[in-house]
Amino acid sequence: MTTSTKTSPFPIDVLGTHQGIPPLRHPETANPYLARQAVHESNARSYPRRIPIAIHKAKGMFVHDTEGRVYIDCLAGAGALALGHNHPVVVEAIQREMAADCPMQTLDLTTPVKDRFIQSLLTSLPSNFAANARIQFCGPSGADAVEAAIKLVKTATGRRSVLSFHGGYHGMTHGALSLTGHLDPKEAIAGLMADVHFLPFPYDYRCPFGIGGERGHQIASAYVENLLKDPNSGVLPPAAMILECVQGEGGVIPAPGAWFREIRRITADRGIPLIVDEVQTGLGRTGTLYAFEQAGIIPDVVILSKAIGGGLPLSVVVYDASLDRWSPGAHAGTFRGNQLAMAAGAATLEYIVDHRLADHAHRRGEQLMEAIRLMQKEFPCLGDVRGQGLMIGVEIVNADSQADACGSYPANPDLAQRIQRASLHRGLILELGGRNGCVVRFLPPLVVTDVQIDEISTIFHDAVKAAQHGGEAE
Repeated sequence: MTTSTKTSPFPIDVLGTHQGIPPLRHPETANPYLARQAVHESNARSYPRRIPIAIHKAKGMFVHDTEGRVYIDCLAGAGALALGHNHPVVVEAIQREMAADCPMQTLDLTTPVKDRFIQSLLTSLPSNFAANARIQFCGPSGADAVEAAIKLVKTATGRRSVLSFHGGYHGMTHGALSLTGHLDPKEAIAGLMADVHFLPFPYDYRCPFGIGGERGHQIASAYVENLLKDPNSGVLPPAAMILECVQGEGGVIPAPGAWFREIRRITADRGIPLIVDEVQTGLGRTGTLYAFEQAGIIPDVVILSKAIGGGLPLSVVVYDASLDRWSPGAHAGTFRGNQLAMAAGAATLEYIVDHRLADHAHRRGEQLMEAIRLMQKEFPCLGDVRGQGLMIGVEIVNADSQADACGSYPANPDLAQRIQRASLHRGLILELGGRNGCVVRFLPPLVVTDVQIDEISTIFHDAVKAAQHGGEAE
């Protein structure tokens, strides 16, 4: 083990190393926790199938399993743990409220804790959005906030159709799943929300128009405008458009700023509320506090969850007051008054702002992407490296096959899985996403140091090398 000597505004953990870590045993036979999980938990469980570990404790960037192994966590609760595991400011905020006998749940009754959270949130948002904003607290998950946002805009506009995008991910509840591009979870579910229409999302590496670059995203926005002008399009005037600034589960695909600005113009000209899903991108993840700020646009509705609760369950919808036309009780939920999450969330948000962690995320993200792009010369299977801030995706391809007209190679999901497993064997937790599950995703806590980024890069390099040669644990 080695210790970082770099100075930092946040605590630096003992740096994990991939040297000398014992190999993983067969998970569902050797580890009793995983064996019982396989017996008793639902067949719908997902992460344990790809990351077969039983976590014993966690601190900062690192998690420890029940067999004494230490991992660098580049999943971080799917981005929910902005400050990593058990950050002192989060722990202190929770302990302070517990010691003061604060209520744990208050429905939508107000408290000083809730008031502080709201003020911290509004202060963090662009002033020209926050000045006329209203907030709806939702149930624990981002999916519930998506459901609330759709109810909000349908009520305000009196319309019923919603525009979404290929590759988008908005959750797994019934309505949110209807807005999600991925087909597999929809196949067994009949009667999903009607009048959802999917549009092409600019995806430079695999352009839906076979062009790519600036011309590709110009065609994408022109397509949307033409659809909305065409009286024979088959699409009724929509209640809203929903999109992600960076498609996360869809493969870490950033929306080009120019395209995003055109989409905002098109929707504003037609009075179509624009819903920006910042569940994974919000609070500094992409190098700005909110990802929509990079395009210089102001949405009508912003959906927030994950990091907003400081690692505890919380979600909110923040929207322009002109849409506030629903009736009392139009959206509710028992756990929308989670006081500990609000305390942890306010502490996290203030820490991110005070320590300029959005800027830090931008620098560390550039460092990691530069390192991986250097690896592309050695490993052609790393077909595309992309992202914003500390939301990074590496598309794994079969570079021995024929490239398409845009120079893109076929997806290689089998190799992506081997790289994920090889990384785990070396003490690095990564997740996969994107079309065919071929994008390796990096979502480390925003407090990751430059030294830790170097360690992550080294482990990933070794894992790619081993996986390409057919091994995982070598």
